[in-house]
Amino acid sequence: MTEATRRKPGTPCWVSLMVHGLDATQEFYGELFGWDFQPGPQQLGPYVRGLLDGKEVAGIGQLPADRDLPIAWTTYLASDDADDTAESIHCSGGTVAVGPLDAGDAGRMVICSDPSGAVFGVWQAADHLGTAVAGTHGTPVWNELLTQETDSVAKFYRTVFGYELDPLVSADMDFVTLLVEGRPVAALRGVGNALPRDRGAHWMTWFEVTDPDASARQVVDLGGRVLHAPHDVAGGRRATVADPEGAVFTIVRTA
Repeated sequence: MTEATRRKPGTPCWVSLMVHGLDATQEFYGELFGWDFQPGPQQLGPYVRGLLDGKEVAGIGQLPADRDLPIAWTTYLASDDADDTAESIHCSGGTVAVGPLDAGDAGRMVICSDPSGAVFGVWQAADHLGTAVAGTHGTPVWNELLTQETDSVAKFYRTVFGYELDPLVSADMDFVTLLVEGRPVAALRGVGNALPRDRGAHWMTWFEVTDPDASARQVVDLGGRVLHAPHDVAGGRRATVADPEGAVFTIVRTA
């Protein structure tokens, strides 16, 4: 278990989920990942932070009753200046939907989308540095953008966040690793026509689990769905699942 510190710009630093049923969603993730919960900044309505051993892992908020938005995990990318990053997003063909705005004393945030329509967040940390624990069951371990093709969005993310790009040269795979100071922090995966029509381009959060097969069964027992059954991949074993409100995420054992 490794405690996280302040991240370099462009590094994924937090994930959050906005849902209709906050209590039921807490119960689902509490059972699946062993999270406890405490109230977080209330500027955007009811919001809690999931904790492991008292350390913050992820956030869950409640949508207003009149907001019928897609239910999805949102990846937040670190910034030293949310206002400058928002301006860069706007000038680079992205869309700024919310903010920049202060989340109490925690920090400053932006909700935006890239030119392909994939939603992500920007976080300028103050008191809240982001996910405070990594490497154990129930913690975010990876973030990956699923899009039709990577070329145009890779240029966008490089311009906004200064990533180094490490493309995988292959005739049958469109994959780019995003590097910060030479270290892989996230990836872009072009899936062509396999991109779900009902979701479009989107960021996927991967959570570390001890046993993907057992966790996939538990997802179903708790009212969720398994979209791609557990299978072995390079570097581990993973499955794609959805919670009871339809938020899709990946569970993976990386070791």
